[in-house]
Amino acid sequence: MLAIINAKIMTMENKTYEQGTILIKDGKILDVGEGLAVPSEAQVIDGQGRIVLPGFIDTHTHLGIAEEIYPIEGDDINESSQPITPQLRAIDAINPFDLGFKDALLGGVTTVMIAPGSANVIGGLVAVVKVQGKTYEEMVIKPEAGLKVTFGENPKRVYGHQKKMPSTRMAIASLLRQSFIEAQNYRNKKGQDRDLKYENILRVLDGEIPIRAHAHRADDILTAIRIAKEFNVRMIIEHCTEGHKIVDELVTAGYPLTVGPTLMNRSKVELAEVSYQTPVVLSKAGLQLSLITDHPVIPIQYLNISAALAVKAGMDKEKALEAITIRAAEILEVNDRIGSIKKGKDADLVIWSGDPLDIQSKPDFVLINGEIVS
Repeated sequence: MLAIINAKIMTMENKTYEQGTILIKDGKILDVGEGLAVPSEAQVIDGQGRIVLPGFIDTHTHLGIAEEIYPIEGDDINESSQPITPQLRAIDAINPFDLGFKDALLGGVTTVMIAPGSANVIGGLVAVVKVQGKTYEEMVIKPEAGLKVTFGENPKRVYGHQKKMPSTRMAIASLLRQSFIEAQNYRNKKGQDRDLKYENILRVLDGEIPIRAHAHRADDILTAIRIAKEFNVRMIIEHCTEGHKIVDELVTAGYPLTVGPTLMNRSKVELAEVSYQTPVVLSKAGLQLSLITDHPVIPIQYLNISAALAVKAGMDKEKALEAITIRAAEILEVNDRIGSIKKGKDADLVIWSGDPLDIQSKPDFVLINGEIVS
């Protein structure tokens, strides 16, 4: 058993304890509150002067498949040989020994979503994993947490250079629609061989998993919404760089958003209006959103700095913290296990030296599944 005592505990459950205690057993939070009795056999961490939060969650990364240092050998992000690849799984390419996982701990990040890249119209299945472990089994929370699809510049650039379809936005939308229709036809045909491509698309069409729709520009976001409604599928809108232009439409549609990366330059046309005002505006409109690094675009350890810059731009501080904890967990549909400090949840906790949105603060202790990992 482990006990954290005398700490300021921000539970992200609308409750903060100024001098609180967290009891941990078998990797789970046994109890949290003030004035709790600490069993004599417990290992004790004195949190005096420190702040405890749930481990941060980055809902959009390429950690472990776009590896640090190895730009060729460790580049498993895009299978850019064909534009429709729903049969791929990010989990099959993740290197648990990628240095980025250690970097995550430096920023208090304990869980990430890892996605294929955005070269393909349909890129494959995304995974949700914890950042500590040597094997798939140790790390994984959800091995197949959504199907990555992409709108806009990237498929146009990749396949336009190959003189293949898609080289226009029309073709991107057409290929996505056609793939969905082919999956419906596959379902209706009897006695045929299995096809993993269509089986994975059918999981989307049946509502089992959402599409994770990469869309920066406002028109691409609206195309994603139009197709999601046409096929009645669940969707999470990724990046949403020009979301501030279509706030009313996003509110009406009601899809969750992962906003970012924002701590970056305008490296392509789609990013012309990149700004921390976007999460400010979307948050004030009441939209469900998370903040992301898109690692390695922004190094994973700077997720909290991205949240701090959103606060600097005008985002409510509590909302910014929620966007990398409980709201992030809700978007990934893992809030039953992580995202807040609550009895019964996984003991993924970070004990900060000070305010986690202060650039001078650092994690003094990081716990994953109740084990001190950093």
